[in-house]
Amino acid sequence: MKISSTLAQKLATPLKIGSVTINSRVLQSPLSGVTDLVFRRLVRRYAPESMTYTEMVNATELSQMKQLPRLMDIAPDEQPISIQLFDCRPDFMAQAGIKAVKEGAQTVDINMGCPVNKITKRGGGSKLLREPEVAIALVQELKRAVDVPVTVKTRLGWNDQEINIMEFAQRMEEAGADMITIHGRTREQGYTGKARWEFIAEVKQRLTIPVIANGDIFSLEDALRCLEVTQADGVMCSRGTLGYPFLVGEIDYFLKTGQMPTYPTVNQRLECAKEHLQGLWEYKGYRGILQSRKHLAWYCKGFEGASELRDKCSRIESVEEGFDLLDNAKQLTIDN
Repeated sequence: MKISSTLAQKLATPLKIGSVTINSRVLQSPLSGVTDLVFRRLVRRYAPESMTYTEMVNATELSQMKQLPRLMDIAPDEQPISIQLFDCRPDFMAQAGIKAVKEGAQTVDINMGCPVNKITKRGGGSKLLREPEVAIALVQELKRAVDVPVTVKTRLGWNDQEINIMEFAQRMEEAGADMITIHGRTREQGYTGKARWEFIAEVKQRLTIPVIANGDIFSLEDALRCLEVTQADGVMCSRGTLGYPFLVGEIDYFLKTGQMPTYPTVNQRLECAKEHLQGLWEYKGYRGILQSRKHLAWYCKGFEGASELRDKCSRIESVEEGFDLLDNAKQLTIDN
C-alpha cells in the first residue's frame, strides 16, 4: 500500500491551520449525537495528536443559555480540539465563537454542510451554499471576534444542478477562513451514492489554505486513495469511526511511519465497546445507556453472531446487561 513520495512527504509533516500547528493530517469529524467527551477520548487514545471536534452547537441557542450545554464539554487534557457552530446570524456566531474559545477550542469551525432539514430550514448547514453572502459574513464576523483560526466544513453544492464548491470555497478563503473541509457529496445526496473526490481535487488546485477531504473514508485504504485523488492536505473521518474509534489512529500511524498499523481483534473491539458503554453511563447516567444502544450496535459487525448481538444490544437497560452480552460474545469469538 503506497502513495506518491511527494504526497507522503507532505502528509508526514504537521498541518498548519492559520496560527495553529497540528501534528497530524487526520481529523475526527464532528458528528451529532456521537462525538461527545466519551467518544473523543477513545479516538484520542489511538490518535493523540489528531484534531477532534465537538458535536455541532447552535450559536443562537448558545447565546441565550445561562449555562453552557454539555455539547461544549472539553476535558483539560483533550487538545487539539475544535468546537463546531452552526447558524445564519453573524452576530450570534461571533458571540458563540467567543464562548467556544473560552471553553478551550483551538479553532472554531462553521458548519456549512449539514443536510438535515431542521438545520437547513433555520438557514444553517448546507443552506449556506445557496447564501454565499451570508456565509461570507459569518466567517468575517467570527474572525473579528476570536483570536483563533476559523474553519469551514461544507459540501459540493445543494444538488447536482448547483455544484458551486469551486467558487464557494474561493470566497470562503477570501473572507478569511483558515481551512476548509469538503464532503464530496451534495446536500441532496445526503449520505447516499459515492463521494466525488474529483471535485475536492479541483478545489485544492485553486486554494492556498489547507483543504481537507471528507466522505467515504471507512478504512486506511480509502484514506490513501482519497488523498491520491484529491492531493488534499489531510482527511477527515466521519461515519467510518462509528463503532470503530481506531480508524483515525490507523491512518495517522501510516502517514507518519509508512508502516501498516496493527488492527484490533474482534475481542479488542468488543472490549472497547464495553469501555464506551461504561463511559456513557458514568458521564450521562441512564440517558447514556439509551445512547449506548446505537454505539454498541455499530461495534457489532464483521464476526459470527454479530447480527443477533446487535439486536440484543439495541435493547439494553443497564451497564451490567450490556457487559454480559459483550462478555458472552467474547467467549464465543475466536480471533484469527
